[in-house]
Amino acid sequence: MAGDFGQIARFTVTAGEDFIARTAIQPGMRVLDVACGTGNTALPAARRGAQVTGVDIAPNLLEQAGKRAEAERLQIRFEEGDAEDLPYRDHQFDVVLTMFGAMFAPRPERVAAELIRVCRPGGVIAMANWTPQGFVGKSFLITSGMVPPPPGVPAPSLWGDESIVHQRLSRGTSAISATRQKAHFKYPFGPKEVVALFRQYFGPIQTAFSRLDPQGQAQLACQLEALWAEHNTASDGSVVVEAEYLDVRAARA
Repeated sequence: MAGDFGQIARFTVTAGEDFIARTAIQPGMRVLDVACGTGNTALPAARRGAQVTGVDIAPNLLEQAGKRAEAERLQIRFEEGDAEDLPYRDHQFDVVLTMFGAMFAPRPERVAAELIRVCRPGGVIAMANWTPQGFVGKSFLITSGMVPPPPGVPAPSLWGDESIVHQRLSRGTSAISATRQKAHFKYPFGPKEVVALFRQYFGPIQTAFSRLDPQGQAQLACQLEALWAEHNTASDGSVVVEAEYLDVRAARA
């Protein structure tokens, strides 16, 4: 609910479309988008004729997703719910997917069990998770170094570790594959402005800054700006960064 993630998500619309393009979704399939945010994967899935349900814990994001679907005249059901306790029947969906979403829930074992539970036997569980080694994983590392997470909460980027994914999803699936993909961040301004954008609109970053004194805030901003500058491939004053994520596909047993 913090910030306005829609202002961040609009820069990764193409990544969501690419993710769905790699997913075998046919007209009429029942698709669940877990931690759907503002609809970056729910909308392209619905454009392919699927019966899509999007679930998220943040009602402000669901409202934005609903408006986007309405603008395209897409029939998508958006509902409030928790990835750790999905409000759906066993085996209800043909495809259960989550992109840069369920990886942030604090109890990953419960998330894994829920993704498997609501997927029908023979169905597909698809995840896109930022890797620890990629740009976003490095950003998480900087932030957690300044503002440590609560005790016992594992790093979200562990979902981007193939061995951890196999460990978490192996019970209840018959096959798991994982490939590394790239999302492209493109902003028409420099690293300092990018950090200011995330500080204003991205809940986790906004919260991290709020927990620091002025000196700490300046230090965190400096480190994040340096990271964006280091990975920036543009030379015209804009920012273009490649961010690695793990594309996971698991067949429900």
